[in-house]
Amino acid sequence: MGPMIDVQDIIFKYSSLDEEIKALDGVNIQVKKGEFVVIIGHNGSGKSTLAKHMNALLIPSQGDVLIKGMNTKDESKIWDIRQIAGMVFQNPDNQIVATIVEEDVAFGPENLGIAPKEIRNRVDEALNIVDMVEYSKKAPHLLSGGQKQRIAIAGVIAMRPDCIIFDEPTAMLDPSGRKEVINTIEKLNAEENITIIHITHFMEEAVNADRVIVMEQGKIILEGSPREVFSQVETLKELGLDVPQVTDLAYELNKEGIDLPKDILTVDEMVMELCQLK
Repeated sequence: MGPMIDVQDIIFKYSSLDEEIKALDGVNIQVKKGEFVVIIGHNGSGKSTLAKHMNALLIPSQGDVLIKGMNTKDESKIWDIRQIAGMVFQNPDNQIVATIVEEDVAFGPENLGIAPKEIRNRVDEALNIVDMVEYSKKAPHLLSGGQKQRIAIAGVIAMRPDCIIFDEPTAMLDPSGRKEVINTIEKLNAEENITIIHITHFMEEAVNADRVIVMEQGKIILEGSPREVFSQVETLKELGLDVPQVTDLAYELNKEGIDLPKDILTVDEMVMELCQLK
């Protein structure tokens, strides 16, 4: 079976003030079914532009994007592609269309022409997955930012996608809202086996991914497991990117002569290593 997403040497150009700018410059990515991939980089690195290619919101100037073997350049396949690859954006208010939570979650399946009984099942299931059943009769505008984002995610889940692309879904949330949304994303991957592409600039959100991709100036410059990528602290700092706080602490302690692994990612790992020091 081929990859869920296959990005083949894509270039994307746009015009700005009489000049052409390459937002993506020869990007290649393959994502397997069930994989959890996090893409990090500065604003303007090309990560959100890449995300929009995976949902056929943008079409490459050169190269191809295949979603389950379907080329995003094939206009007859756009509808099918967007059912396979759902997308959740930065601002949940832009995705919420109804005045009652359960009606909002039902909006997508209704547009697909799903039978009412099946819509009811899908809405209940989606709200259950994101732990928002008790809010089903509430008005979305009364919810917190994190809760709104979980409703937006439920609306995508109700479409039954194989893959969900999250384009900086926590950028506008406070720490507790971010935690809610990240827990939901990780649950979707671990329990529902939904393929996840998560675009973020919060390094801690990448710790539990299968793979981390670092972008800069429209290119992929680092790729590997979270341990492989975040252990390259100096390279990331040269790019003006952070690393998880615990990884940074290990790096600073190493500079002071305290011998610690460079690929520590969590507080628990740090405590274990410190306890073993003589």
